[in-house]
Order: sequence, then C-alpha cells, then structure tokens
Amino acid sequence: MNRRLICAAIVTLWPATGMAADICTGYGPQTPRDITQTTGSNPRLFNLAPPASDLNLCNIHTHTNAEHKGPGFAIAAGKGTHGGWKCNDTEELTAQEREDPFDGHGPFGGVKPGDTIEVHWVYSSCDVSPGEGLGSCMSPACANPQLRVEAQVFLVVNDPYAADFRTYDYHGKVVDGLHQPDTLPTDTGQPVVFAGSTTGPKYSQQECSPLQVTWSVRPTCARVDITSLHAWAEENKFNEDHSHGVRQIVTEPALLSPIN
Repeated sequence: MNRRLICAAIVTLWPATGMAADICTGYGPQTPRDITQTTGSNPRLFNLAPPASDLNLCNIHTHTNAEHKGPGFAIAAGKGTHGGWKCNDTEELTAQEREDPFDGHGPFGGVKPGDTIEVHWVYSSCDVSPGEGLGSCMSPACANPQLRVEAQVFLVVNDPYAADFRTYDYHGKVVDGLHQPDTLPTDTGQPVVFAGSTTGPKYSQQECSPLQVTWSVRPTCARVDITSLHAWAEENKFNEDHSHGVRQIVTEPALLSPIN
C-alpha cells in the first residue's frame, strides 16, 4: 500500500474509534473536567481513595481561575495558563467588593478582588506531614500513595464579612493520628466525586498526567476575603506565595472516567 493510501486509511480509522488523533494514549482518566458531564470512556480503573478524614493532608494550594467547570463557575476565562472558568456572579460585584486594598502588591501574588480561584486540599495515604508541593504527599517508603483532592472554587472579594481563608488552613490539627485542616467548606453543595489525575498548566489533552487521583469538587462558589488570602501567604507552611496557572478542561471522552 502506498503512502497516500496509508494516510487515507489512518484518517478513516480515527472517526471509527471516536477518539481524537492528537490525544495522549495509555493513560488513566484525566482532570480537570466539566463536572456536570458524567460520561467518560477511559478504561483504566482504580479504587477511589478513602474519605479525607481517613488520609493525611499533605498540601494546600490555589489556581487562578477555576480549573474545573461547574454549575456555579461556568464563565469562560479564555485559554492557556491563565484561562479556565470564573464564578457566575463575578459581574455582580460592587465597586467596593472589587477594590484592591493592596493595589496589586499583596504578599499572595497573582490574585486580586474579582478573581476566581480554585483551592486544592491534597490528601495522601502515606505517613507524611503537610509540606511544600505535591512531593510532600509521598516519601521514599511510600512512592505510590492513594491521593485525594478536595476542591472548592472561591470568588475573591474585598469584604471582611466574606470567608476568612485561614479557617481552612492547617495549624497542626491531628485527628486519630492523621493531619487535617482546621475545616473544609461545607455549604457549597454535594461534592462531585470521580477518578482523575493531577492538574496544572504543564498538562493538556496531548500531555497527560500519570498519577491517579480521587477528586471531590464542590459545585458552587463561595466568597473569600482578599485580606485573609494575603495573611495566609505570610503564615502558611506550604510556602505558597502565589496562585498557580490552570490546565484546560479535558473534553475527550477517552480521557475521562464516568461519574456515577
């Protein structure tokens, strides 16, 4: 068969499989995703991680904007590292709520009132303590942990009556021998739980993450005070001083797990 016929055969085969020709293959289900869409055909199966209360908190970090798309955060913020999704009521903020008391120079970089952030509390089955980066979720004795991420999307506002982010931080709390944050958001809807991967701008539908992660994503936004975020930047033990970029949502069914 000549080269032209071979190329024609390949082009014909891709629509038959229902899979895009330029996606990574052989990987497990990927994240982030539209949590209102429950379909997925990725064949890789793994046991979902236990509840967060049965695991060790190992890291807390944020992304600007939301990486996931959900019922309460469905306004497109564009493509690329600083794309993602915004909270639906972003345009309803008052001038006072949008005013930046730090004039863009607060200690937590890349965040200002009116921004949306997605916060990730990362948990591990390893016997580890909370620390910097995802490397803190593993150890030489535990290189293949079960990982779980509790996620909440916030709309950042200049409002002292909004949530104080420090109430969700880690201050040495240990319950039954396991490191835990002071608390997690509880009034933003029933979390959507599914199998996925790690996120961040280094990954895409062409460059997939190999790690297996259980996700628990709350479906609506909460409001958080900008002053509390800057205060958190000055005291958190994760050395987080800025909000990270996003990975664009994964839409290819072959890269998604079904949501039950």
